[in-house]
Parts: sequence; C-alpha cells; structure tokens
Amino acid sequence: MAHVVTPLDQPSNYKDSQNRVDRQAQNEVLAKSSTLYIGNLSFYTTEEQIYELFSKCTSSEEGGGVKRIIMGLDRNTKTPCGFCFVEYYTHAEALACMRYVSGTKLDERIIRCDLDLGYKEGRQYGRGKSGGQVRDEHRQDYDAGRGGWGAQAQKIEIERRREVEDRYQDATDGPNAVAGGGGDWKERDGTGNPLKRGRSPEDEAESLRPTARSRKDRDQDDDS
Repeated sequence: MAHVVTPLDQPSNYKDSQNRVDRQAQNEVLAKSSTLYIGNLSFYTTEEQIYELFSKCTSSEEGGGVKRIIMGLDRNTKTPCGFCFVEYYTHAEALACMRYVSGTKLDERIIRCDLDLGYKEGRQYGRGKSGGQVRDEHRQDYDAGRGGWGAQAQKIEIERRREVEDRYQDATDGPNAVAGGGGDWKERDGTGNPLKRGRSPEDEAESLRPTARSRKDRDQDDDS
C-alpha cells in the first residue's frame, strides 16, 4: 500500500532542457535543494500573497523561513507572467511546502510546487517567443488570470483585425469608394480646410417660405 499513492513531497520527473546535468546528478542536487518552483500562478498574484502562503510551513524561531521570492517576468514587458521561485533556508521547509501547499488554491487557481535545482540570474524570464511562458504561447482556451487568450491566438486576432482595417481603408480610398461619416456633405477649399456644402436652389426656396408667410400674416393683422 505504501507505493499506491505517490508521496506529496516527491519531486516530479521534469528536467530543465537548459540544464546540462544528467538525471542522477539532478536527483542528488534536488535531495538537498531548498528552492521551490511555483507554477500556474495568476498574472495578478502579488509577492506579498505568495509570501503569506508559503510562510505557513516555516519556523522563523528555528532559524528558518522564506529567504526570498523571485517573481517570473515576461521577457519583453517585465511584468509577472505566472510563475515564481521561493527560496527557503532549509531543505525540510521546502519539502513541507511541497507536501502541504502544492495543489492548493491561491487567487482561485490551483498552484503546483516542485523542487528546483536553484535559481540563477536569467531564469526569472519567460522562454516563450512572445516573452511569457511557453505554455501560454499555444494555449487555445481563454484564461482571464493569464492574459486572456494564448499569445499566438492573440497574434492571429490582431492580424485579422489589421486585414479588416486595410480592406476598409482600400474601400474608402479607391475609385469606387463608399462615402462614409458624412464626408459627401463637405468640400475643401484651396487650403485643405473643410467647408460646408454649397446651398442649392431648393435650399434657397425652403428658406424663403417662412419669410413670405410672415409677411402675409402681418398684412392680415394690419387689415383687421
């Protein structure tokens, strides 16, 4: 029965593709590591929230506690992109947080924790082509906590809108352009300033009708 359920403090089989150590050497480092990788965070989760949650399995009285938190950032915008590293003072504290915090909710999201080989400068940035995490590059679902649609889906939508705008621009500028926005009611003088449309004979006749009627009414008043 002891092997039916995987221990909650057991590291995953994930291997960093940019790390050149072999599997055996990696396992030896993880057996002493005091660093956790935290994934599936909301882009809006703050460092203060992470500190509050991951301090619950520490004991500052015994010289432990959270040493530091490194927020994962979009490589281009330098804004949070959904992961972080949490460093502890002891390996035991890291294991305790793996056991009791991984799989719980933070900002209404189920977060996952894994032992990490250790933070190095540069690892705080996303590795996706758009600057964020690779998982968000080709994601097809809408995730409000992680920037909406996936990066590639957003790119396709932007290109589609640009094509629509270009077609509309061609339709309004071409030889068979469709007048829009009341542009046919204006003309421009030699300086390029917009002018009102010239008055037509029908406009002149319409403007004279109230005047003629008022004169007739005044004549009737004089006769009475």
